[in-house]
Amino acid sequence: MQIDFNCDMGESFGPYSFGYDEELMRYISSANVAGGFHAGDPTTMRKTVALAKENGVAVGVHNGYRDLVGFGRREINVSPEEVQDELLYQLGALREFARLHGMEVQHVKPHASLYMTAARDEEISRALIETVQKVDPGLVVYCMQSSVTYEVAQKMGQPVATEFFADREYNDEGQIVFTRKVTGEMDPDGTAQRVLRALTENKVKTVSGKDLTISPDSVCVHSDTPGAARLAEAIVRKLEENDIEVRPPGRSGQRTS
Repeated sequence: MQIDFNCDMGESFGPYSFGYDEELMRYISSANVAGGFHAGDPTTMRKTVALAKENGVAVGVHNGYRDLVGFGRREINVSPEEVQDELLYQLGALREFARLHGMEVQHVKPHASLYMTAARDEEISRALIETVQKVDPGLVVYCMQSSVTYEVAQKMGQPVATEFFADREYNDEGQIVFTRKVTGEMDPDGTAQRVLRALTENKVKTVSGKDLTISPDSVCVHSDTPGAARLAEAIVRKLEENDIEVRPPGRSGQRTS
């Protein structure tokens, strides 16, 4: 079996440093690089792409609402046209840094509030996917399986990579549950076992204790999760022990088993 392992990163800004990007790059296969609207800046973007190149990691744009103050976690009422324009702007920036390092952009993954808004809003999901199809239909769109985004992508024939969030809980509807206050680090071995179960049994325990059926193409860990590098190391070790290869999905968007 092969599985993608992605991470939201490149989220430092000016003198402010966030996340464990350098440590995480050793374990992941795909980097979601902040597009500069919710976090990141040109220098951070360049350094993140260079680091990805050095480690053989594919890059995609992590596009968000224009919300540096709220880190893209506030829902902002913008039109579908604005969502399209802002995706093009952020994608264009990443494309040039990727070209500088002889790379191509592999995917698009909306960030935080935009990701969750699209997950329930057909108009926003369609705006994002239409933009991708106009400029580069080979780009893979990362999304939750239980989402409107996934449904719209399927209808429009857009390549997708469905995500399993290693460092987030799930509700019974298959949506991730956000917790704003983190009280401590997650257990690396327990998290790795949870990921293995998601991939080999297609099951995850929800916050209510029920088993939810899933079929992920990619595993995600956030770079700012406390102890993220230890989580990533434990996950990759567990996957290797079970003959599961970590590699990017490429521009077809589906895992191979």
